[in-house]
Amino acid sequence: MEQQAISPNELRVIIAVIGALVLAAIYFLGMPRRPQGKRVGAKPAGGGRREPTLGDEKDDDLPSMRATDDDAPRDAGFDDAFSAHGDVETGDMFAQAPRSAVGQRPDLPVERIVTLFVAARGDAEIRGSDLVVAAEKCGLEFGDMGIFHRMVDGKSDQGPIFSAANMVKPGHFDMSRIDQLSTPGLSFFMALPGPLSALDAWDTMLPTAQRLAELLDAIVLDEERNALGRQRIAHIRDELRAWDRKREGVTFKPGW
Repeated sequence: MEQQAISPNELRVIIAVIGALVLAAIYFLGMPRRPQGKRVGAKPAGGGRREPTLGDEKDDDLPSMRATDDDAPRDAGFDDAFSAHGDVETGDMFAQAPRSAVGQRPDLPVERIVTLFVAARGDAEIRGSDLVVAAEKCGLEFGDMGIFHRMVDGKSDQGPIFSAANMVKPGHFDMSRIDQLSTPGLSFFMALPGPLSALDAWDTMLPTAQRLAELLDAIVLDEERNALGRQRIAHIRDELRAWDRKREGVTFKPGW
């Protein structure tokens, strides 16, 4: 069967995503390890799971694109798992991934990529069979590039609101061997501009990542794999709100 060629726009998206992940991997894998102490995302005492809802936000469950506070702890177990699987693939990431109409992005320039992680706790890993079930419950669809996407209901032609890839090489998911998959985490990313405003897209991606983490007994980390807090989510929203306003000013100039 003849393979479909990747369009120039899809290549730009892939390159941008790879660049963001590689920079994060290089930066953090090169940093000295902190002494193991309090582990991020430890289960609260005496509590069962609570199914989070879209829009549900707590002080300790909020991610960021910014540099984090000095006292924010890092999950050492996650660092070890990430290193054990190897760095993010840079050359042929997604190159052999299946093509699909679900999740294909319209031919638009990518101006910004926003990223966060869903990571297994400590030394644990996420199993492929569990991931597929949890992804379906979160409204994610498997599709283009062999990864998961969140689409706008009834408007799939507008492209994904955000996508979720395997955090380590080769990046995509092989559904024929999904039962054999074991990964330390997933990378959620949204490419801007998209089918929603930047702020609305973030407010869709964040609670979806939180719900997936809840279902998989995982934790949500910001793009620098640090603890989450209200101050950092405020920075993100301020940036995305400003980005939306700037774009509206360009798109809807008075007198046009």
